[in-house]
Amino acid sequence: MRKPIIAGNWKMFKTRDEALQFIYAVNDQMPSNEEVESVIFAPFVVLRCLVKRQGENLKIGAQNMHFAEEGAFTGEVAPNMLTSIGVTYVLIGHSERRAMFNETDESCNKKLHSAFKHELKPILCVGESLEQRENGTTEEVIRHQLVEDLKGLSKEQVKELVIAYEPIWAIGTGKTATAQIADETCGYIRHVVGSLYDQETADAIRIQYGGSVKTSNIDELMAQPNIDGALIGGASLKSDDFITLVNAALK
Repeated sequence: MRKPIIAGNWKMFKTRDEALQFIYAVNDQMPSNEEVESVIFAPFVVLRCLVKRQGENLKIGAQNMHFAEEGAFTGEVAPNMLTSIGVTYVLIGHSERRAMFNETDESCNKKLHSAFKHELKPILCVGESLEQRENGTTEEVIRHQLVEDLKGLSKEQVKELVIAYEPIWAIGTGKTATAQIADETCGYIRHVVGSLYDQETADAIRIQYGGSVKTSNIDELMAQPNIDGALIGGASLKSDDFITLVNAALK
């Protein structure tokens, strides 16, 4: 059995006061970490205050990081800076980072290696655009991303990795891949991991779906055999909704 993982990606939302109000509201409502992993990916400026107040069943992650430990990289944050304040998760290769900030498969690969070196738990995002979906190249695109992003990682590392399938056309648009499409694509990701490593690794890796996940569709998505969790954007900003979404993983 793969433990489900529900992660909220706040993107560039919430001031310090808003972040504290949220964490105080959800801390005591999170199910046991033995049953489901609950993670919030918050902006850099509120990470420390959230880590100091996180309950035992809620973990805090960064939305990005640089692969180097230090250097002349203005505006970047190093992995050891994150671990020094108690951050445990990091999001790598989100489609917005790839599309808006020129994140490449090569940089994602370097960041994955760095994350594992520094004992951060990475969630790697992959997914296709609407044009790629419509012209039938979804599997080709995702396989290329996985081959390049996972290059040089051991199967032990990949077993600990979480992959989030994000159809780019469904992020923030209100459109959601049907549960069947989401499950089929997550199943394909599992197949590719098996072909790159082995069946044991494919069976172990956890795969989330991300793309306009909300309280109204979480149950159907989580009922699918290849979907082990959700990476949630806008619906994770409200504490009541996040509590509902996390608890849906228990059903």
